[in-house]
Amino acid sequence: MGDDSEWMKLPIDQKCEHKLWKARLNGYEEALKLFQKIDDEKSPEWSKYLGLIKKFVTDSNAVAQLKGLEAALAYVENAHVAGKTTGEVASGVVNKVFNQPKARAKELGLDICLMYIEIEKGEAVQEELLKGLDNKNPKIIVACIETLRKALSEFGSKIISLKPIIKILPKLFESREKAVRDEAKLLAVEIYRWIRDALRPPLQNINSVQLKELEEEWVKVSSAAPKQTRFLRSQQELKAKFEQQQAVGGDADGGGDDEEEAVPQVDAYELLEAVEILSKLPKDFYEKIEAKKWQERKEALEAVELLVKNPKLESGDYADLVKVLKKVVGKDTNVMLVALAAKCLTGLAAGLRKKFGQYAGHVVPTILEKFKEKKPQVVQALQEAIDAIFLTTTLQNISEDVLAVMDNKNPTIKQQTSLFIARSFRHCTPSTLPKSLLKPFCAALLKHINDSAPEVRDAGFEALGTALKVAGEKAVNPFLADVDKLKLDRIKECAEKVELVYGKKTGGAAEKKEGKPIIGKTPALSGTGGDKETKDAATKPGPLKKAPAVKPGGPPKKGKPAAATGMGGAGAKGKKGPETKEIFESELSIEVCEEKAAAVLPASCIQQLDSGNWKERLACMEEFQKAVELMERSEMPCQALVRMLAKKPGWKETNFQVMQMKLHIVALIAQKGNFSKTSAQVVMDGLVDKVGDVKCGSNAKEAMTAIAEACQLPWTAEQVVAMAFSQKNPKNQSETLNWLSNAIKEFGFSGLNVKAFISNVKTALAATNPAVRTSAITLLGVMYLYVGPPLRMFFEDEKPALLSQIDAEFEKMQGQTAPAPTRGISRHSGGGGDDGEEEEQEDVGNDVVDLLPRTDIGDKITAELVSKIGDKNWKIRKEGLDEVTSIINDAKFIQPNIGELPAALKSRLNDSNKILVQQTLSILQQLATAMGPNIKQHVKNLGIPVITVLGDSKNNVRAAALATVNAWAEQTGMKEWLEGEDLSEELKKENPFLRQELLGWLAEKLPTLRSVPSDLLLCVPHLYSCLEDRNGDVRKKAQDALPFFMMHLGFEKMAKATGKLKPTSKDQVLAMLEKAKANMPAKPAAPAKASSRVVGGAAPAKFQPASALAEDSGSNTMESKPDPKKAKAGGASSKAKGVQGKKVLSKPNLKEDDDKSGPIFIIVPNGKEQRMKDERGLKVLKWNFTTPRDEYIEQLKTQMSSCVAKWLQDEMFHADFQHHNKALAVMIEHLESEKDGVISCLDLILKWLTLRFFDTNTSVLMKALEYLKLLFNLLSQEEYHLTENEASSFIPYLILKVGEPKDVIRKDVRAILNRMCLIYPASKMFTFIMEGTKSKNSKQRAECLEELGCLVESYGMNVCQPTPGKALKEMATHIGDRDNTVRNAALNTIVTVYNVHGDQVFKLIGNLSEKDMSMLEERIKRSAKRPSAAPVRQAEEKPQRTQNISTNASMLRKGPAEDMSSKLNQNRNMGSHSETTHTVPREFQLDLDEIENDNGTVRCEMPALVQHKLDDIFEPVLIPEPKIRAVSPHFDDMHSNTASTINFVISQVASGDINTSIQALAQIDEVLRQEDKAEAMSGHIDQFLIATFMQLRLIYNTHMADEKLDKDEIVKLYSCIIGSMISLFQIESLAREASTGVLKDLMHGLITLMLDSRVEDLEEGEQVIRSVNLLVVKVLEKSDQTNILSALLVLLQDSLLATASSPKFSELVMKCLWRMVRLLPETINSINLDRILLDIHIFMKVFPKEKLKQCKSEFPIRTLKTLLHTLCKLKGPKILDHLTMIDNKNESELEAHLCRVMKHSMDQTGSKADKDTEKGASRIEEKASKAKVNDILAEIFKKIGSKENTKEGLAELYEYKKKYSDADIEPFLKNSSQFFQSYVERGLRLIETEREGKGRIAASTGISPQMEGTCVPASTHTVSSSIGNTNGEEVGPSVYLERLKILRQRCGLDNAKQEDRPPLTSLLSKPAVPTVASSTDMLHSKLSQLRESREQYQHLDLDSNQTHSSGIGTTLASPSSAAANIDDLKKRLERIKSSRK
Repeated sequence: MGDDSEWMKLPIDQKCEHKLWKARLNGYEEALKLFQKIDDEKSPEWSKYLGLIKKFVTDSNAVAQLKGLEAALAYVENAHVAGKTTGEVASGVVNKVFNQPKARAKELGLDICLMYIEIEKGEAVQEELLKGLDNKNPKIIVACIETLRKALSEFGSKIISLKPIIKILPKLFESREKAVRDEAKLLAVEIYRWIRDALRPPLQNINSVQLKELEEEWVKVSSAAPKQTRFLRSQQELKAKFEQQQAVGGDADGGGDDEEEAVPQVDAYELLEAVEILSKLPKDFYEKIEAKKWQERKEALEAVELLVKNPKLESGDYADLVKVLKKVVGKDTNVMLVALAAKCLTGLAAGLRKKFGQYAGHVVPTILEKFKEKKPQVVQALQEAIDAIFLTTTLQNISEDVLAVMDNKNPTIKQQTSLFIARSFRHCTPSTLPKSLLKPFCAALLKHINDSAPEVRDAGFEALGTALKVAGEKAVNPFLADVDKLKLDRIKECAEKVELVYGKKTGGAAEKKEGKPIIGKTPALSGTGGDKETKDAATKPGPLKKAPAVKPGGPPKKGKPAAATGMGGAGAKGKKGPETKEIFESELSIEVCEEKAAAVLPASCIQQLDSGNWKERLACMEEFQKAVELMERSEMPCQALVRMLAKKPGWKETNFQVMQMKLHIVALIAQKGNFSKTSAQVVMDGLVDKVGDVKCGSNAKEAMTAIAEACQLPWTAEQVVAMAFSQKNPKNQSETLNWLSNAIKEFGFSGLNVKAFISNVKTALAATNPAVRTSAITLLGVMYLYVGPPLRMFFEDEKPALLSQIDAEFEKMQGQTAPAPTRGISRHSGGGGDDGEEEEQEDVGNDVVDLLPRTDIGDKITAELVSKIGDKNWKIRKEGLDEVTSIINDAKFIQPNIGELPAALKSRLNDSNKILVQQTLSILQQLATAMGPNIKQHVKNLGIPVITVLGDSKNNVRAAALATVNAWAEQTGMKEWLEGEDLSEELKKENPFLRQELLGWLAEKLPTLRSVPSDLLLCVPHLYSCLEDRNGDVRKKAQDALPFFMMHLGFEKMAKATGKLKPTSKDQVLAMLEKAKANMPAKPAAPAKASSRVVGGAAPAKFQPASALAEDSGSNTMESKPDPKKAKAGGASSKAKGVQGKKVLSKPNLKEDDDKSGPIFIIVPNGKEQRMKDERGLKVLKWNFTTPRDEYIEQLKTQMSSCVAKWLQDEMFHADFQHHNKALAVMIEHLESEKDGVISCLDLILKWLTLRFFDTNTSVLMKALEYLKLLFNLLSQEEYHLTENEASSFIPYLILKVGEPKDVIRKDVRAILNRMCLIYPASKMFTFIMEGTKSKNSKQRAECLEELGCLVESYGMNVCQPTPGKALKEMATHIGDRDNTVRNAALNTIVTVYNVHGDQVFKLIGNLSEKDMSMLEERIKRSAKRPSAAPVRQAEEKPQRTQNISTNASMLRKGPAEDMSSKLNQNRNMGSHSETTHTVPREFQLDLDEIENDNGTVRCEMPALVQHKLDDIFEPVLIPEPKIRAVSPHFDDMHSNTASTINFVISQVASGDINTSIQALAQIDEVLRQEDKAEAMSGHIDQFLIATFMQLRLIYNTHMADEKLDKDEIVKLYSCIIGSMISLFQIESLAREASTGVLKDLMHGLITLMLDSRVEDLEEGEQVIRSVNLLVVKVLEKSDQTNILSALLVLLQDSLLATASSPKFSELVMKCLWRMVRLLPETINSINLDRILLDIHIFMKVFPKEKLKQCKSEFPIRTLKTLLHTLCKLKGPKILDHLTMIDNKNESELEAHLCRVMKHSMDQTGSKADKDTEKGASRIEEKASKAKVNDILAEIFKKIGSKENTKEGLAELYEYKKKYSDADIEPFLKNSSQFFQSYVERGLRLIETEREGKGRIAASTGISPQMEGTCVPASTHTVSSSIGNTNGEEVGPSVYLERLKILRQRCGLDNAKQEDRPPLTSLLSKPAVPTVASSTDMLHSKLSQLRESREQYQHLDLDSNQTHSSGIGTTLASPSSAAANIDDLKKRLERIKSSRK
């Protein structure tokens, strides 16, 4: 058992994998216990077992496997990660568990599968089980079937998808294994339980015995609907409900709706495989069907009948087949064939379903007309056909055709059509049967119920009854207003008998059930039938037929039963809908009237009515009026009263006073009584007659208005206008029209019969009387407000003069909004008729179009024309199309019947001739406008093919197709397009053009829809494939469309659809879905629909409240009572159109205005701090997300609620972007006035703005950025600093927007980032922007990199976080980016850093790939600016500080200096401490700052010693302008023009175009030749030289090789280059600006040119080479000697190294060096020997003597010896003091060589030695006794090391060093600590200062005591370097002034007097500072150290007060001296401070 104990110690997971089965068994047992114990489903413990679970179930040992299965089951049940194991474990269970003999194993396997299904992994499990059915082992098959059955019985058919199972069932029934067949039978029974008969068709073909057995089993299945008994994790609430019901005991009442949920109706059709039949048609089918013999035709039809029996057909082009079948039905004389063809159509429609929809429009009219056949079997076949066809389309689509047949003379057709309508209605729901459809159908059916034929009447009643049942009384009653009671009762009776398809029975029960599901939906369906129905259901206590006895609300009406029932439950809503208010009276005889009137009027009144005396008549009228005023509405016999008024003299009354009274009484009666149309007809004639009367006109109009209010305007207006135009009196006509104009404004436009008016208006327009014409035009203007542009169509054919008047009137109305109706509606209770009106209003726009007289062009579309359009010759096709165009043009408006045209045009859409395609498209566009909404029926057969054209490769064709599709969609709406599979089929095509156009179109259209057909879901898989399309545009369009699909389909459905994708695709798509979910717009709210319909910006005013509600927060603007329903609609997301919104607001409730007056941000003390605390303590979510989820938005809302005004918050979180814009406008307005409030809520404001960054709407984004700019300006004025919390929750999201595609936005964001640096440290910004460079968006990466460059440029290297090295490495990685702009940005940024930081950059970047490095070097060469550190710029800014605050934001946060330290120092400290590797600790930096602070002003005080001189220094240069930085963006404006011009010209020098280059060179030459202008070139020399040698290189490599180029051109270019260079090198001051690197390249170029044999062959070649020779000499003489010597040495080294280089080249380089050696005696004093010796050292390191001796030529070694010899000769032993720059001299051959040379020369010179040579001799002696020396030094250092004798030791060391100035103490110092070294150096220096006294220049530092105060830092040479006058006399300050001048000039700073330069140079033993070397090729050389040291020196000299923040030049040559310098400086500063005090 020894090994037992070993595995016992192992952890559980290792036991489970052990090779011993016992160990595994034990492991599984423990794992099981562990799994049951872990409570946290997200515990990390679970993840350990992810890979093991499969092994648990597939264990090879049966005993262990059983335990393993138990453990696996526990795992799946409890672990949240279990889902990841589904596939492998399920497959393991199927293959390795289901074949086990033990029943327990199978059972556990089955449980595991079911558990996976429970944790939402049903699809994967099902897939594995179905795979298992193909296994060879019958045991496995049986177990798989059993598992499927069990899963189905427990989870139900919603979760287990049946289609794939049913597909495989027949195969299982054929199995040889009985067990499999039996199990299959059980499964079939289970499936039957769920889907009933839908299972029959797929199993039709199995063995008949089996089928019989199945049938028997099926009969036994209980008829109760099956219930899901086990639930998914996501269905827990369902589960709870289910358990509760079980507890109550069976199915309680609540079961009703569960039932509907639990059993989805499965459609057998879905489970079938589609069959392709078109190819199976007999070959000669189309000939046979046209055959003369009916038997042949019958054969053909029978073949089709057989094929269409297949229950599901493959989609295809069935147009031809349908066409021939339709022909048989319509034209065939043999009725038997008609019936057969009808059957074929039935089969086609049933098999194709929605796909048949496109043919429905053609067939329906034919079938309906064929109903004239009497034979029952024909009628039955036709009925079946039309019913099947109806199911493939919608009632809307075929309504035109059906209505056209309703007026047929033949009663059978009428009857059958009505019956068809009745059957169709049964399939409708309230939403698919809107008022707009009901209206025309009811009108037509009403004619049928009054028909003479009883069968037509019965059919009519049935259809109306069905409509009533489906749409509810409230919707239908208005159309039944004129129906008498008997008929109405009959209709209701029919309604009760109707059985609807959607399972509603009759009576109350149905109401109850119907009401329930719909109530939930109410708010959503504001305008649709569902809503009305609910309201009905709610008000009705009993079955439908009992109208409520008392109608709450609503005016009491005459108790006519018809009216009461007609109202249905509408009274409850208090709607006084126009239609329902009608009161009909029969006409009363005059006797009855007199009787009724006598009952209510005083007798005297009645007698005096026709008195001859007008006064009596007047008195009678007064009494009459009084009586009317006192009468109750219910008692007033209106008709009797008006008849009394009309009694003689009636309307012929001559006295105007009596007449006025009479008219006034009519108005009173109409207002006060129940005034019917009958009464109105009595008075109308008289009123119209008096309308034009001067005195009575106004009363007549008043009466007419009152009647209009009582009987509705549409009817009244029609009567009035007709009467007016039947008279001749023009005054009456014009006044009637004026009254109508006014009335329309007061009543609104609903219900008016435009057509009737238009004919009258036309008459009026033709009238001779101008007043009538004017009134008519005014009326048209008013109508235009409501109807919009379509109105003009009616008057196209008027005379031009008149038309222009009409247009002028319309123009006036443009942009005005129709006023809100004030009469007819608003005086009734506020619940007002939103429903009814909305529907009607919607019709107005359409109605107008419907009223247009339409021409039938069917007969013009002849067969000849159609064949022309299809002709082979394109010219004839074009003729045909032209004819069609002219037909449509002539007809203007056409009926939907266009014969064979659609098919003909469709074939032209894929014409090979693109011009014809475009012509066809324009015809289709025309067709849409001409046919109007009726074009709907052609969408499938013509519209969809247009979409196919969107895939055309030609841009203009696509544009035309898009315009056509849009024109169609405008007429049809989108529903037709989205129904069926056509659109998804188009999207499936892998054509990138088609996809991007179609997706773009959908993205534009979908957001405007309120609902879409479910077929939109079919497009989703293709949408997903577009998201991964190869074409970027397709991907982008697909991403844009994603949110709009989601808005209609919902996230869940979309996410579910990803199930079929590959795993990688699925993850990507799901991520995109998440993103889209955040951007998902809200659905547009109901009312917006109507307003968008009405054209011309004139939306009817009724809808404005909805849009206004958003502002009114729920109180309606027009009515006194708030209307909750509208509030909902408005609040949801009414896209308030700007204009209306404002209009309505003009009279808002006052209350709401007050709300807005307070502050918008409320200051909560410590609110912000508390919020930060919460976030830190994780009490709230940290603001960190990729896309904002709802919980973030909710959290922000909650946090804002306490500190943001309620109304503003509503705007801010509104679903509609317009409101966000409003909120931003308000915030901008209040920004200044509420500074404190803004700051107190700043964190919330910034968070809210980050949410806006995720909106797709550009206008909001622009507005948000505008606000941010203002906000940050304000914050910087307030000196506010962003907190970390604010920054981290805002900046990352702002940076996302840097990558926006729109330039404007990017620019704004960059501006904001710039401003942010004023309120947040740039170094911290740096980190955020650095993060931004990691984005996937290349634009963002590029912009972030640029921004980093700007930061470094503005703030120096210290902004780089965490260290410059890391930051630069990170930036450099982008040089290799795949995107060009990113690469460029990275290169530019690094060049910027290079300009600030010099060659140090290469160290920091580290290793780059060769390719990237070469790109970078090339770019640096191109930029060729000298490295000039940030401080130079600061120097230039200081004096400007006051005038120019914005120059450099960070430095100049405020004018006075005291503020500077705050932010800046923080930055600096961060920078300087983080980068310890390269920096010398710069403690002195802060102290210098303090000096600045103590000054108070920028530079006023200097230490006393030199104070009097300082003014002189600064006088000449008020603003030092370093020429080097000429191109800097922060350059002073004064110079920028010349500088930028020069830059431009120089850039042209390197142009590839010879002429451009020559011109540029000529311009530069001209500048150089004029002394006064040459100075402008200063600072551009390197740049110019680089450009020239690039041009030389170009000529050498390209132009010379170009055969085509005229060689004279090249010579000309050469002479220009050489000429301008000679001019340059004549001017010494400019020549000296050339840096080493550039000189090296230049010499390389010139020498290459001299050696170019091709030049010699040119005519003037000799001349060119001679001039180059001359130029080289000039270069050698005039350039800075150090630089040129250095350059030549490096060039020589390179040429010797380069194998390709010719020996001739090296020879010429050496000749140049000899020339330089000859010049040395004159120039030695101006040469920086240290540098030259360093170069020689490097050279000797690369070429040791041995290597040099191996060279073919002995020249190199001779050259080197000569050079060194000359130097030694000129400098003597002092030469050894110049080895300071060499790191480890001991390695160097150079020192030894020099010593040898010196010794040699000593021997030569002997006694002539001066004091130098004495030194030299002593050195040689010393060398001899080197051992002795070492002992002495060791002794001295011992002393220094001991505490007591340290001073003595230092003194001795000093003496010793003085005596042996070249003694090397380095070895002794090298082994000691840094501190000891600096201690020794400092000690020596102190002794030196004391001993030498103040007179001599301090040898070690190069700083005069007088200058001590100015803190010029120590020179970077080591202690042993000596600068100063050899004769040791005292040097006055003037020397330093002069030296400073030279320095300033070297750095390109202006000096006032420059004449006295040369003598100055001689004053100094050697120049204090060599010029900056901006090398381009020697990037990796060791020179970087040298450069830095010099730069440091330079900058600090420039401005001694300025701190050195850029981190440049910190690597000092020897650490010891650096440390000493610092300490020294510190001491001095202490002194300065104490002297101040």
